[in-house]
Amino acid sequence: MKIVVPGGTGQVGGVLRRALLERGDEVTVLSRRPERLEDGVRHVVWDGRTLGAWAAELDGADAVVNLAGRTVSCRCTDANLRQMMDSRVESTRAVGAAIARAERPPRVWLQMSTATIYADARSRPDGLPHDEATGVLGGEEPDVPLYREYSVRIARRWEQAQADADTPATRRVALRTAMVMTPDRGGVFDHLSRMARLGLGGPVAGGHQHVSWIHGEDFVRAVLLLLERDDLEGPVILAAPGPVPQGELMRSLRRAWGRRLGLPATRLMAEAGALVLRTDTELLLKSRRVVPARLLEAGFTFAHPRWDEAAADLVRQARELRRARELRRVS
Repeated sequence: MKIVVPGGTGQVGGVLRRALLERGDEVTVLSRRPERLEDGVRHVVWDGRTLGAWAAELDGADAVVNLAGRTVSCRCTDANLRQMMDSRVESTRAVGAAIARAERPPRVWLQMSTATIYADARSRPDGLPHDEATGVLGGEEPDVPLYREYSVRIARRWEQAQADADTPATRRVALRTAMVMTPDRGGVFDHLSRMARLGLGGPVAGGHQHVSWIHGEDFVRAVLLLLERDDLEGPVILAAPGPVPQGELMRSLRRAWGRRLGLPATRLMAEAGALVLRTDTELLLKSRRVVPARLLEAGFTFAHPRWDEAAADLVRQARELRRARELRRVS
């Protein structure tokens, strides 16, 4: 297939583009800055906002997988929240406009979204996890912090930008994605692993809030399924079927790294640590408990459905990558 990947230079984009390239697809990445990528990947610069010469890449493509958007690993200041909103909504509108004017539009448009669109799982009176059919969208829970309400607003407007696009010939899927765990440096698994190795990976604020996650390999496999299945459109949750409490998630990760100590942290301590790391506590404190009902109904089988096994596999891969870097340094 000929596949265009806006925002394909990030951590998740790297995992996806390498997998597409390996299976023989023709991959074109759109990003704001020219970068050297893997041999065989075409790279085109765009501004993520306005139509330009880049739009021709979508004309005749089989699929577009839009991953563009500012990282959420930052402080939730007014400026950062606005950049998160604008980078997602504007890039989605630009992709939609390019598809709308294409003579041969892509047959499918997979648009990154987030499982953060759902309410804090602890607010559900039935105690059930969210899925596509019964999930409760967030932002209206009592006493929800303003920045958390705004993150849900970002997610809703992100999806609405895709829904509003005039692309009747193109199947559209919103990827409501949980935390994508890969062994690469700089990703969420890398940050959590650093905390675990330093003995800081204990329960935060009691550790009972759930974390939804997906192994990078299963993320890629789910994307491939959604590229092929013409009967699937609309919101689809990309998350492992086994969300875990934050305390349990870090305990399994410490075990995989061979560490016992995991100092607990209060909410106040988490706030202080997030300030030092220039990130935000929402990633730790909101209870994200979602399950991939539509993927399972479609017959998708997870290679890594449970966190214990996934953590062990990711640690193994991370160690192999570290050894490979050390060998390159020596040679």
